[in-house]
Amino acid sequence: MPRRKPETKEKPESHRIAASDDIEVSAYLELAKELRGEQSVVEPKLPPRERETIVVVDFGSQYSMLIARRVRECQVYCELVAHDTPWEKIAPLNPRGFILSGGPASVCDPGAPLPSSYIYESRLPVMGICYGMLAVAHHLGGHVARGAKHEYGHTILHLSAEDCPLFAGLPSSLPVWMSHGDQVMELPPGFRALAYSENSPLAVIGNDSTIYGLQFHPEVVHTAEGKTIFQNFVLRICGCKGNWTPANFISESVDKIKDQVGDGRVVCALSGGVDSAVAATLIDRAIGNKLTCIFINNGLLRRDEPERVLNTFKRNLKMDIVYVDAADRFLERLKGVTDPEQKRHSVGNEFIRIFEEEAAKLGKIGFLAQGTLYPDVIESASPETKAAVKIKSHHNVGGLPARMNFTLIEPLRHLFKDEVRQVGLALGLPEDMIWRQPFPGPGLSIRIIGEVTRERLEILRGADSILMNEIKNAKLYRQLWQSFAILTDVKSVGVMGDYRTYGYLVAVRAITSEDAMTADWARLPYDLLARISDRIINEVPNVNRIVYDITSKPPATIEWE
Repeated sequence: MPRRKPETKEKPESHRIAASDDIEVSAYLELAKELRGEQSVVEPKLPPRERETIVVVDFGSQYSMLIARRVRECQVYCELVAHDTPWEKIAPLNPRGFILSGGPASVCDPGAPLPSSYIYESRLPVMGICYGMLAVAHHLGGHVARGAKHEYGHTILHLSAEDCPLFAGLPSSLPVWMSHGDQVMELPPGFRALAYSENSPLAVIGNDSTIYGLQFHPEVVHTAEGKTIFQNFVLRICGCKGNWTPANFISESVDKIKDQVGDGRVVCALSGGVDSAVAATLIDRAIGNKLTCIFINNGLLRRDEPERVLNTFKRNLKMDIVYVDAADRFLERLKGVTDPEQKRHSVGNEFIRIFEEEAAKLGKIGFLAQGTLYPDVIESASPETKAAVKIKSHHNVGGLPARMNFTLIEPLRHLFKDEVRQVGLALGLPEDMIWRQPFPGPGLSIRIIGEVTRERLEILRGADSILMNEIKNAKLYRQLWQSFAILTDVKSVGVMGDYRTYGYLVAVRAITSEDAMTADWARLPYDLLARISDRIINEVPNVNRIVYDITSKPPATIEWE
């Protein structure tokens, strides 16, 4: 298919470098610095460190974490940083390349975020994805404009260059996933077209300085060959060795925790899940008896869960564990609260207040450790992901109070759940702890639509217990990312024993996922769903209707609140 010639349109002057056929790359760099008001960072010297890093520059995409995942799958360390992070914070990472994420902005708009000039000056390989590609093209003298057509979903990419190392080992045509409205209309000087699609004549671009731009998203599962593209960029083009492993992470984390804590003491919030257990084990390796773990029963746990958690920890974690029964306090804080964001903030604030009280009983404690993961950070739109749109607050990120008497220690803050499990296995934690399905910090409070009361908690505990029992009996527990029940605020008419009933509607949710950033509803067998429904209606009072949630993420989130 011949590539049609892009239209030539007037180029806006703001936030871009004027195009000229004979301008040198160095001149572009100087102009870029002037536009951004930066000091020269010519030929930055990289520190001689063994660990190599791919820096993912975040422009606010909800898929930025997926980019990080794909890099980690190459066994190469990476960090996600805001687009305006200064070089002084990047240099210690020993970067071997940059990946520029997508984002919701348009480079055609005034004030649109652009890459820092040190990215080009470093002479390191760069791969811009979607908005990242458009930002590079715009910044280096090309022309970007609104496309005649938006391009969303699957499309076929046709390679127009046979010598591109980014596509080594791939066929000349491959399915990819697009999501854009803007597109490159004219190449920056020194760049050439490497691939096209039906609606994007310049779908992949590149230059001799190993700067690449991809209009499609290789990080999503819908781009079947995305993993190979990342391997080619990270291992072949950036020259990374692929030696980042759970063992290396453990060693680095222990050293970092030792340096951070020094002679101080730490309390660690244990929830019963793998995240807090792995965090506690890492900290225990680093500082030993200077760690005290606190398990708070907030009254929002599942049936018999406080006892199970304590028994599991006492069997497997040889640490000092303090148990606090605070069920009445949390229920009082949640009295009359129906807004899910307020629930999360109420639970987060009460957790911190109790930790402060318990820590005061132990003496001088300066640090609070918790098992925060990166999905929590990105969905809460924390300062390090400030370009992203907030989806919901997580009680341990956006739900924390503004003032605390602790410094946080979060050794897993940049890990995904599957990576935490790999670290847990490397630490020798038992499999029943490693493979426990995720459970939200605010507990059952966000699985009850509307006000949280003791009566409604007992109804939900009964339904959830039956669901989990049947899922385990069907040997599907490990195959599912999560499975749980939701008590809605809907009541409906029913007939039970020839009597009219007016009972609650319970929703059942079961999903499959790799990282919780995207998820699909699980195709549970009809017979299993029938058993779950029959048992809940017959064994749980005040429930007379069951529905099964068949919504994926996106558009829905995993939890209902």
